[in-house]
Amino acid sequence: MKFLTDFFPVVLFFIAYQVYDIYVATQVAIAASFIQVSFQWLRHRSVPNMHLVTLGLLIIFGGLTLALRDPLFIKWKPTVVNWLFAVAFIGSQFIGKKNLVERMMSHAVTLPARIWPRLNTAWALFFVAMGAVNLYVAFNYSEETWVNFKLFGMMGLTFVFIILQALYMARFMEQPTESQEEI
Repeated sequence: MKFLTDFFPVVLFFIAYQVYDIYVATQVAIAASFIQVSFQWLRHRSVPNMHLVTLGLLIIFGGLTLALRDPLFIKWKPTVVNWLFAVAFIGSQFIGKKNLVERMMSHAVTLPARIWPRLNTAWALFFVAMGAVNLYVAFNYSEETWVNFKLFGMMGLTFVFIILQALYMARFMEQPTESQEEI
């Protein structure tokens, strides 16, 4: 469910683009992101950093797209978001005792210590690649193709990456001992 709520503004952007145009879609994405952040705050009294970063960048890049009537800015937004996430993942390896992946997942998964930096690096590289692929599609294909890629391509690649990470992690997950199984 969290995966779908994370893509809520993108899905509404896609729908608005299909019905109207890039400018209406941009307005809808900004509004959807604001609603997403507001809902999170009202429900949990906290908001994931990813949603705050996305809202902030949507306001900046979406605002420039609307003010200057130039879709180039909104096309850059996914790349900037992905590259900022890459920087956060890379930086987390040098700050604190646990990197971002370990902080997010160690409560649910037990892995050898050497695996956490590998997973963290894989996420950083994934975000760098996603940003680069977004630019490639944005500048080499039609606006409509880019909008389709933004929803289906990025979501699909993220889903495939998560599955590959899970398969990789499964190789290293520690099995419960007999005494743990009896409990």
